Amino acid sequence: MAHRKIRRLVTGHDAQGRSRVADDRDIEPITTELLPGFAAYRLWGLDERPTFPDDGSPPHAETWYPPRDGSRFMINVIPPGEPTPHPDLDTAAALAELERRMPGAMAVQESDAPGMHTTDSIDYVLVVSGEVTLELDGGERKALRAGDIVVQNGTRHAWRNHGAEPCTIVGVAIGADRVRPASAQRSR
Repeated sequence: MAHRKIRRLVTGHDAQGRSRVADDRDIEPITTELLPGFAAYRLWGLDERPTFPDDGSPPHAETWYPPRDGSRFMINVIPPGEPTPHPDLDTAAALAELERRMPGAMAVQESDAPGMHTTDSIDYVLVVSGEVTLELDGGERKALRAGDIVVQNGTRHAWRNHGAEPCTIVGVAIGADRVRPASAQRSR
């Protein structure tokens, strides 16, 4: 049985600290004759050890995006086109509700570039259904389809759905330290 390759897109930063695609390749499945039909994909790894909530209860997670040593597991549904709020919407009340339900989510959004945002996290993202375009600095865009994955390394980005159907992505965000590019450190 032939198993398909999985596309892995990894983001990074250039020497000026701008987001970019650092790698875009297909990952071959690991198969074995010992387990016919089984396939495993080593997509990415991290050798830091978290602790478990042994009682099964979710640990405290105050903000929408994780702090330095935190993580988040989420599903996002991205509708086609640009979301346009109803003209009669009470924007202040809607923003207050969003802050209550997704604390800090709007703080990373850029007011002059709708949808663009940057988080101090490594995000593992799987496109589950539909299609979406990942937009990075300088207008770089990569179209992604169901089955594609992205390793998002704290880069400035936006998700755009140019299709006709909603797109569902599943993501794990792991809080990380932001390292300034060498060129930015020298200019201090």
